[in-house]
Amino acid sequence: MAEQYPILVLLVLLFGALLVGLAGMADRRICFPVTVTALALALAVSLGILQRVINEGVIRYFVAGWSRPVGIGIELRIDTINALVLLTITTVGLLAAVFSFRRVKEDKTEKTPLFYILYLLLIMGLSGMVITGDAFNLYVLLEVSSLTSYALIAMGKSRRAAVAAFSYIIMGTIGASFYLLGVGYLYLRTGTLNMVEIHQAITGLEGVSSAIVVAFVMIIVGLMIKMAFFPLFGWLPNAYSYCPSSTSCVVAPLMTKVGVYVMVRMMLTVFGTEWVFENLQYSQWMVGMAVIAILAGSVMALAQVELKKMFCYIIVAEVGYMVGGAWLANHWGMVGTVYHIMSDAFMTLCMFLAAGIFLKQAGVVRIDQLDGMFRKMPLTMAGFVVGALAMIGIPPTCGFFSKLYLIRGGMESGHWGYVVALLISSLVNAVLFFRIFEIAYFGKKPVEGHGHHADHSERSVIKEARLSALVPLLTTAVIIILLGIFNQDLVDLIERSLKGAEVIGSAVLSGEGGLG
Repeated sequence: MAEQYPILVLLVLLFGALLVGLAGMADRRICFPVTVTALALALAVSLGILQRVINEGVIRYFVAGWSRPVGIGIELRIDTINALVLLTITTVGLLAAVFSFRRVKEDKTEKTPLFYILYLLLIMGLSGMVITGDAFNLYVLLEVSSLTSYALIAMGKSRRAAVAAFSYIIMGTIGASFYLLGVGYLYLRTGTLNMVEIHQAITGLEGVSSAIVVAFVMIIVGLMIKMAFFPLFGWLPNAYSYCPSSTSCVVAPLMTKVGVYVMVRMMLTVFGTEWVFENLQYSQWMVGMAVIAILAGSVMALAQVELKKMFCYIIVAEVGYMVGGAWLANHWGMVGTVYHIMSDAFMTLCMFLAAGIFLKQAGVVRIDQLDGMFRKMPLTMAGFVVGALAMIGIPPTCGFFSKLYLIRGGMESGHWGYVVALLISSLVNAVLFFRIFEIAYFGKKPVEGHGHHADHSERSVIKEARLSALVPLLTTAVIIILLGIFNQDLVDLIERSLKGAEVIGSAVLSGEGGLG
């Protein structure tokens, strides 16, 4: 059974969606139990995959058993890095699904089966993107996850949700087209779609092929749109702000992070770090763009009055963290990027879970509406505070350690502008979240509005959220702390993959040359 884990993690989600579609239409009550069961099984399989990778090394699984010399079978290839990211995806998916229990039931009763079908297909698409070893199959799974996210976002009750989804569709289609064109160029030049074989073909070429360079640029531009890298982020704030809370809690933590992971995978496995960093000489430009993204996202977050909008612009800055780290062209930059992909997924999940609870229990949309929340919703605020401290970078949360590794990478590579941008962004996050803490603990000043006292009495009946919402939030907060406490164990696993010849053969990231 363990040998079938790579395909099983996808089939469990696919057949879960099929069962929701067949049985859920007749009885909507079956949708949630089937969804949670499928996600729990996928999480268990993901744990099994990680354990197997740790014990045995890289897993190679050929779909239908057709290896490349025999046929055209698609390869699933799993190392420690994508096993960790896969575990992150399934964990976030399960927690967000539990959170959605009452919200989906109340917000879209007639669309409950459709929501959970799309939800499971989204998690399946993201999981497949992470473990596939085939460049074209990655495109197919990218479109599966994108199409499902478009529909989930459009389910929002407001007209702005539909407009935001349309904008997302346009930008997402452009990004996918760039990626597909890049893969086409690679196939024409190398004659294969298998990622490792593409890398071997590129390594065997003499000099720098212009076709390969065009393919690389197209793929990276397409992924930049998908991951909302500044200035290609215009679709993100409205899409994540106006969609239902049950949707934003899964797309906000995962979509951009998986996009960053795919960029890292392209750099490591497909093109190779020696080709990317030594032949192209794009590192200075990319790190410079990341610095701009970090500062721009932080400044725009500072200007927001809506809670979700503020979180969305923080995501823009966080994407800058990870892109910059990957392009530092050294060991600790890449380690920090991979670690931050996992950390930021749970930090973002924590933020959007809390925002969903505030909206449902108290109708909170703006930051100044959080008046007295520490007194009215202490458990929710406790979870929110952990996520906020992680976003700022306070130990022992994972946010502190991921930023620490990124800063170390920036210092060792001599990119001081990137280091300064990270520190400024952390200070801006401190200003943003401590302003929220002040309002939520001390309340607003009476002079801020004539109806403040009336509003206070009206909101005094606000109660704590139900367990179906609190358990995912507090569990996420615990995971954030545990990821920080056990950061060295995770980093050891990441370093093992980066040093492995199966992933890359470059001394740039292997820890040699004084960076290990």
